[in-house]
Amino acid sequence: MSNYDYDIVVLGGGPGGYIAAIRAAQYGKSVALVEARELGGTCLNRGCIPTKALLHCAEVYEQTANAATFGVDAEGVGYDYARMAAYKTATVDKLVSGIAGLEKAHGVKVIKGFGRLTDAHTMTVAQPSEEEMSITFDKLILATGSSPARPPIDGIDGKNVVTSDDILAMDELPESFVIIGGGVIGVEFATLFATLGKAVTVIEMMPSILPGVDADVVRTCLRVLKKKKVAVVNNAKVIKIEGGEEVTVSYELNGAVKTATGACCVVSVGRRAETRGIGLEELGIEMNRAFVNTDAHCRTSIENIYAIGDITGKIQLAHVASAQGLVAAANAAGRDETMDYSVVPSCIYTGPEIAFVGVSEDKAKAQGIEYKVGSYNVAGNGRSMVMGENLGIAKLISDAEGKLIGAQLMCPRATDMIAELAAAMKLGASVKDIADTIHPHPTVSEVVMEAAHDWEGLCCHALPKRK
Repeated sequence: MSNYDYDIVVLGGGPGGYIAAIRAAQYGKSVALVEARELGGTCLNRGCIPTKALLHCAEVYEQTANAATFGVDAEGVGYDYARMAAYKTATVDKLVSGIAGLEKAHGVKVIKGFGRLTDAHTMTVAQPSEEEMSITFDKLILATGSSPARPPIDGIDGKNVVTSDDILAMDELPESFVIIGGGVIGVEFATLFATLGKAVTVIEMMPSILPGVDADVVRTCLRVLKKKKVAVVNNAKVIKIEGGEEVTVSYELNGAVKTATGACCVVSVGRRAETRGIGLEELGIEMNRAFVNTDAHCRTSIENIYAIGDITGKIQLAHVASAQGLVAAANAAGRDETMDYSVVPSCIYTGPEIAFVGVSEDKAKAQGIEYKVGSYNVAGNGRSMVMGENLGIAKLISDAEGKLIGAQLMCPRATDMIAELAAAMKLGASVKDIADTIHPHPTVSEVVMEAAHDWEGLCCHALPKRK
């Protein structure tokens, strides 16, 4: 045992930090986890879990409202958003409690407070109701996460102009929204609000919502949003927000200034690394703007300090942070592991869900990759038809040799199914390997097999393509 208080200290208890702490303890190290707010970080408390809980509530409401389609009488269906919010909070609380139990069971000391480095082996922790404490450590893992970005737009601090954090704290929804930002967070909120009958306008600066997502998938998503009466404005630069009981958002489009109004404006334009005020500058840790530079071992420019999650500026996804946490913990415990970012699945919880991994057809084309595509329309899938879902697509992309290099799904439970394709890519499988894999019937997963058969030119459940 060293002369330090702990072998390893983890600063930040989000999906990267709390996993890193447990794994380090599993390696037999003495570990402390310092967290200023709730265990689970943004993902569990103000992001992934609460938004998905609310989206599930909205999905149940929508399905019940349309129950007559399935021969179920459910007249006068309504919803109580306060109770939906309470369900969301109860779900979050249960998971936070579970994490606390896991940390305790693995012998991790959880310290509540704001940690700040004074040197490469010492941290002070400002605690809410106790005196400031000082702890020492051999190795440190930084996992302080991110917060919603607030761009320098005139009026962004006005009345009823909120971030995703603010929305998730509400127990009552306004009747109309203007969402600035058509990325994943913005589109998920648009889906939630519109499903619950609210008027929604999405303003996106790029030529399309969901930048980087396959064009065929985006077109289908736009059809769904249009059906829900969501107005989408692309190529628009927001120049001013006027807050109040009615919020007015002014934006430039094709050289003209136009406006959109709503009872609430949600600013959803990305996230900012939380690296301020924790002593990184004084230590001289190498940074790239607000992000901490790391190598493949998740090590920073100071040998005994590692960094994971959103502050590294790699891929801002909870599951990437968790993977980095495992690697950082291993290396801090004396092992030798490296991060591999080549196969990272992404999920969007719209209705139907969207999930993808690897390169899209658009990206393959832009990069000059010789590729081949197999696709299948979800409308031909028996299980999807039984569920009343007929919009969506499955696409598989291979290189010239037939190796799977990308996949896009838009279908029911796409976010659960993408793991099959990520595993296939990780193992270097070919599209023919997927075509030859027997998929259970009737399941939505058959769309993956059908897309692989289409890649072969042998799809039995699709009309012959015109030559």
